[in-house]
Amino acid sequence: MPVNDYEITIGLEVHCQIRTETKMFCSCRAGFGYEPNTNVCPTCLGMPGALPMLNERAIERTILAGILLGSRIPEESKWDRKNYFYPDMPKNYQTSQLDLPLCIGGAVPLYTWAFPAHSKVSTAQDGVVRRVKLDHIHLEEDAAKLTHYAGYSLIDYNRGGTPLMEIVSAPDLHSPDEAYAYLKSLQQIMVCAGISNADMEKGEMRCDVNISLRPRGRQQLGEKIEMKNINSMSAARRALLYEIRRQAEELDAGIAQVQSTRRWDDALGESIVMRTKENAHDYRYHTCPDLVPIHTAPLMQRAMINMPELPDVRRTRLMQEYGLPSSDATTLVGDAPLCTYFEQTVQAGAPARKAANWVINTLSSVLTEKDAALSDSPIHPVDLASIIAIVEQGIVSTNQAREVLDYMWQHPGMPAQVAADALGYKKADSGALEAIVDAVLAENQDIVEMVRSGNAKLVNALTGKVMKNATPKPNPKIVTEMIIARIGG
Repeated sequence: MPVNDYEITIGLEVHCQIRTETKMFCSCRAGFGYEPNTNVCPTCLGMPGALPMLNERAIERTILAGILLGSRIPEESKWDRKNYFYPDMPKNYQTSQLDLPLCIGGAVPLYTWAFPAHSKVSTAQDGVVRRVKLDHIHLEEDAAKLTHYAGYSLIDYNRGGTPLMEIVSAPDLHSPDEAYAYLKSLQQIMVCAGISNADMEKGEMRCDVNISLRPRGRQQLGEKIEMKNINSMSAARRALLYEIRRQAEELDAGIAQVQSTRRWDDALGESIVMRTKENAHDYRYHTCPDLVPIHTAPLMQRAMINMPELPDVRRTRLMQEYGLPSSDATTLVGDAPLCTYFEQTVQAGAPARKAANWVINTLSSVLTEKDAALSDSPIHPVDLASIIAIVEQGIVSTNQAREVLDYMWQHPGMPAQVAADALGYKKADSGALEAIVDAVLAENQDIVEMVRSGNAKLVNALTGKVMKNATPKPNPKIVTEMIIARIGG
């Protein structure tokens, strides 16, 4: 049968590291980029006799995630031990949650702008196509990082013990594009709320993909195939496209699917069987004897003090408060730090529409060229506002302002006006500039007559001659306007 004759059912288990200073059950520093095995202690290394202590900040942020996604927060939650033997978990168990998680139910909105560019989705006034049901959200500790080589593996225990939120969807997704949008929307919510950096390239957000196929009209779901530790949205989409095709072909050939776990090899573009499962519960869970249950009420109160804006709410506000077009507002909410930068630029005095254009186009382009993160930029919002100001005042053109920005990047802290002066860009004396324009027009009467005859493009040639003779360098836009006024007169 064609793939379209099968009903596709997808569920995602998203693992998201929570942004905290310390690990989940010890005081070791959490974070990315440290020398291997430097942020470790007897507790996160699983030494005998070492006891855990709770990270309340991680619990609070997990509860906040649940509130934002409409989950029910039970009055009490408890800890369990998930037993398995693998070198990335030196205790041979993971402290997690099974039957009393922190958050139950809820839903993840699929934002229109979170779908792949090629995807055709219905427009929604509030920016939400639909909401994907959640089963639950639980909190646990992350495993160490394994790096495999030919014949041996290296383990970095820095990541081991990092607070890890697992967001488990219901089997409520039905296409690879929806799965992509789900991951993108969830990432934006986590970043906007300050819950996680959710950087998939750094492993701060990862997902397991569950998928099954069944003939349309059949009630019973097909056998679930799980693909583990996919580390990008595009890889999740590719894995699903491959697995849908593979399962459909095997079902057409009469090959029954067996519940199993597969590894997605993005380089090969195929999934590979790791193991099969007789049932879904193959871990020996039992209640953790070292941790008391959590009473959630006081943590909920703290989480709700400063509720953040969700991306769809922020997008609407950007359009209403700043008069931004939908496209600009959508681009900004898709990158929470960039959106905050934009608002700070406006607060520093820049006109909103021009600030959005500079942030989305010019600044983003500079960051890409210099392979720099926004957090590393020496151009702060007040600096960008000052660059926009000298453009608005007619001191420099937009192209000249880009040179000013580059100069300020090389000289952090330098005001835009000082940088413009250093590059020879000053507001020319109107009388002196008028004299230069008159002289150029007098010397180039043939060009002037051709412009008057309708060849408007030749105005640029006259502007170039004025720019060459003028010191300091004037704004070419002002020069062009002055030439047109004189020729027209």
